[in-house]
Amino acid sequence: SSTLVTAGVYLLIRFNLILNENLCLFLLLISSLTMFMAGLGANFEFDLKKIIALSTLSQLGLMMSILSMGNYKLAFFHLLTHALFKALLFMCAGAIIHNLKDTQDIRFMGNLMVHMPLTCICMNISNLALCGMPFLAGFYSKDLILEVVSMDFVNIFIFLLFFISTGLTVCYSFRLCYYTITGDFNFYSLHSLNDEGWIMLKSMLLMLMFVIFSGSMLMWLIFPTPVMICLPIELKMLALFVSIIGAWLGYEMAKFSVSWISNSLKFYNYSFFFGFMWFMPNISTFSMNYMPLMLSYNLFKSFDQGWNEYFGGQGMYKSMKSNSMFMQFLQNNNMKIYLVLIILWVILLFLISLL
Repeated sequence: SSTLVTAGVYLLIRFNLILNENLCLFLLLISSLTMFMAGLGANFEFDLKKIIALSTLSQLGLMMSILSMGNYKLAFFHLLTHALFKALLFMCAGAIIHNLKDTQDIRFMGNLMVHMPLTCICMNISNLALCGMPFLAGFYSKDLILEVVSMDFVNIFIFLLFFISTGLTVCYSFRLCYYTITGDFNFYSLHSLNDEGWIMLKSMLLMLMFVIFSGSMLMWLIFPTPVMICLPIELKMLALFVSIIGAWLGYEMAKFSVSWISNSLKFYNYSFFFGFMWFMPNISTFSMNYMPLMLSYNLFKSFDQGWNEYFGGQGMYKSMKSNSMFMQFLQNNNMKIYLVLIILWVILLFLISLL
């Protein structure tokens, strides 16, 4: 998560001087909508890796939007802190998936804190860092970004998108916690869940130290002079308030089984729309792939599995095979075949003599 996905953000941070005003406005709109869309999509998702991937997409939107406002140092700061806690989150998710016999569906997990306590501690702390829990790594960058946005001259739409996306981040994080770490155990009654992968655990516990302490350390390193932020108490507390509301909503959504299969069918269209990233795969991927795929499918049906095959290669093969088998049967030096052939020959001679 620190190299592959954020390489584009890093390039834009390096080239921040050539971004002009109109491009920045366009970038701000696109990145804020990306942040909102990914946060909303993660709340409707049941695949553990997809939730974390959508969460990465949401944080990328946050970095890009603060970069398009001109704060490239803040974007870089959040990129570094996000890399730390997201790497830890991915490691914990990988350990959990491996222990659950490669099951990625969070509905099969639950009550893992009893079976995998250390992994769950790491996962919980990195989740809280992602939410911007005070004095963890994510808090220093995320809260600073939100306060700078509150101070900046942005319109109400971008402002609302920022804070709603922050709430959604906390929402899906607490939903993930409820489904995996607490709740009921939903896996096989015979399982091999253990917390004994010491190679993974050593790395995870080392990363945990970074997740807890690196936010303040990087803050001292990147911003040697204090950042002056002057806000009223309502705006200062708004980020925390939105996070608490998001956590409560995520817990309630998971607890009231709104997203269980029977209830989600009642508003299936909404779930499908939001869980499908606003039909983005349909627009971008499937629309490009549909025509060649259908063409190849029709060719396959008509040529490889159709009459062409029956009259062509396979048909010739079948007729030659049956003919050769018959000839082989006749040449099997069998007495009965010999007598039958003699009788047939006599009948043929008799018919010819009659004619």
